[in-house]
Amino acid sequence: MTTETEASVPTPPNPAMKHLGFWGCWSLTVGVMIGSGIFLLPTVLAPYGLLSFGGWLITGGSSILIALVLARLAGRTTRTGGPYAYTHDAFGDLPGFLIAWGYWASVWIATPTIALAFVGYLGVFFPQLNDNPIAQAAIALALLWTLTLVSIRGVKEASLVQLAMTVLKLVPLILVIIAGVIAGSPGNLPEVNPAGGHPLGVLATTALLTMWAFAGMEAGVIPAGEVENPQKTMPRAIVNGVITVALVYIGSTAAVMLLVPADALAASTSPFSDAARVLGTWGPPLVAIGALVSTAGSLNGNIFTSGQMPLAVALDRLAPAFLARRNKGHAPYWPLLIATSISSVLLLLNFSRGLVGAFTFLLMMSTLTTLIPLLASALAEFRHSWRTARGWAAIAIAGALYSVFAILGSGFEVLAWGVVLLAAGVPVFYWGRQRE
Repeated sequence: MTTETEASVPTPPNPAMKHLGFWGCWSLTVGVMIGSGIFLLPTVLAPYGLLSFGGWLITGGSSILIALVLARLAGRTTRTGGPYAYTHDAFGDLPGFLIAWGYWASVWIATPTIALAFVGYLGVFFPQLNDNPIAQAAIALALLWTLTLVSIRGVKEASLVQLAMTVLKLVPLILVIIAGVIAGSPGNLPEVNPAGGHPLGVLATTALLTMWAFAGMEAGVIPAGEVENPQKTMPRAIVNGVITVALVYIGSTAAVMLLVPADALAASTSPFSDAARVLGTWGPPLVAIGALVSTAGSLNGNIFTSGQMPLAVALDRLAPAFLARRNKGHAPYWPLLIATSISSVLLLLNFSRGLVGAFTFLLMMSTLTTLIPLLASALAEFRHSWRTARGWAAIAIAGALYSVFAILGSGFEVLAWGVVLLAAGVPVFYWGRQRE
């Protein structure tokens, strides 16, 4: 590959190489957030009835607050790295590095599960795959490396693929929403609180169930160095992206509940496909295709960010300089190759019966590190604004409290292993720093 000179200190990106505009950042935000989870959430929420929409409102509103915090932070810097850059500026080298380390690890640990979800949806069209783990692994690996090669080819190519996949994944969800408005029946709606639990307890439970659907919103602010006019583009993109996702989530859940009787919905393994039957025989296959595109789009966005985060750290001399090398397409190819290689190993471990426990162990550790960067970003904004902009400081505190709620909701075991993962980054920090 033809490379640029190794970056030893931060340098302004060449404006001609900036390939991400509003829609590129928007598609990263929306594309990473909307993965495979939404396609099962209506069934998961069905036992909690209409009160589950209170959970959606809590997580949607709180996520918009976090998006506002990220937007304000993004408006003050042109540096790549998103939460890493904000934490580094506010709290110093080691905290910033640990945020980057944990986030990068969470991406390459979670990536195999997204690839496996893709193969699972592919089984709808090719049932023979369900009993062929070798073929499943081969397809998942092929998808991983194909999308990695797209990102390695260049930022522009990865952005175009991400935008196309994001638009395509929204099509079946929007069609289901329209079908719910036209053909849905209020008689299918569940009771307000069918289980009879305390309303506050139900709201807390449903908020925990839905908060994971908003994970990934920070993806749109990570590649700041590749964005045209990032201080204006990224704030608009992330706020609009999170609002888009909240509307799609709430609207599609309501549509499914209108289209599928409550008893059937609670037992469904494919609620969107059941809802799409109202569209005719082509409805369920369309939803399955949408799930495939949705999963692939989320995977593409995750792979793209797996290159940008180490690049940002290396530009600040907190990681080996080779991680900042970029090719003619401005892609940081070494971080991409390393992350996908690790993901490939983890994926293969998942297909080894004796090592499934190890895969689950690593996956648990990654969960927390998708939430801590949001907490660190909220604290960074509070530190910046508490004396001069009390309103923004209040928004930052609200975002921080929501982040803490989400972190505690992940459970003690996940919390403990997440701390272990972050602690493992301390020796890496001291080993990998570039010496003067």
